[in-house]
Amino acid sequence: MNTPKFVFILFLLSFSCCNSFTDEAELLKNLGTFPKGALLTTDFKSFEEFKSVVSIEYSTSGKAWVKLNHTSNSGEVISVLESGVSEADFLKAKSGGFLDKVKLGFRSPYFVLNRNNLMRVYFLSRRRHKDFGWPDQAFFDIAEMMMNNIYKADLASATEDELSEKGYINTFNHVVAQGLMTTLFSEKLADFVADTHERKNMPELVTGEFSEDQLKDIKNGVVDNYVDIINNEWGQEVGKRLKQKYKINKETFWTSQLLADYLNEFQSYFSRVFKLRFNPITEKDEITIRFANKINRVMDDVSGMW
Repeated sequence: MNTPKFVFILFLLSFSCCNSFTDEAELLKNLGTFPKGALLTTDFKSFEEFKSVVSIEYSTSGKAWVKLNHTSNSGEVISVLESGVSEADFLKAKSGGFLDKVKLGFRSPYFVLNRNNLMRVYFLSRRRHKDFGWPDQAFFDIAEMMMNNIYKADLASATEDELSEKGYINTFNHVVAQGLMTTLFSEKLADFVADTHERKNMPELVTGEFSEDQLKDIKNGVVDNYVDIINNEWGQEVGKRLKQKYKINKETFWTSQLLADYLNEFQSYFSRVFKLRFNPITEKDEITIRFANKINRVMDDVSGMW
């Protein structure tokens, strides 16, 4: 085990109108049985309102955990977040000594065993211009592109909150990033990345012992973090289905056409969930060309990038 390297990745993980318009019927025809599920933080005015949509259960003894259950139409997702290591622990170990790194390895053997794929996720989730050229693209750029692809008439009728960073962009980012992680690697790895990030954001998510400020701050408090957790689960569901539909495995070569088709599936999903219309993503868009190349390079070998 290369201990100086293995703690160097996850502490920074997070979660970052020219085409012709395709009508809603065409966007939706390939959805199949994809369940409707993703949420917008900005749709909720209080924690109580959120609890009317998502059921929440906390452990009463032993190890602390929270269980979130969201049912939407024919679909259901369940997420269990337990106490454990977080991005903050990786930060601490990185700045600490050799023994700190060894202790963290014992606390999180999954990280040690999967550090190569987690390194790949790190590169895909961050802009790395020096490694991939300018302008490098990351998960957030895909979410931002999708937001800009919303049909102008639908953008005009959206609220200011929906168009803010905590609106569509945040939801698109979590759903698509978790979907891609699941397709490229596994649902378990996507869960691990999501959980370590949420524990760092707010450790109280596991216990339910929130302050008044955390409860009242919709855009940065309890509601926002729980919405992210639910959206992570919906993203994984879509990612699993697309992995099967496109027969994607670790050897798959990502062309810009494949990535465009893949991302248009997510836009179709969001079209159904939020009743939005999108301009389609094409294989000629710069982001599909550059991000497809980035996926291929990262999936091949990242050893020389450290």
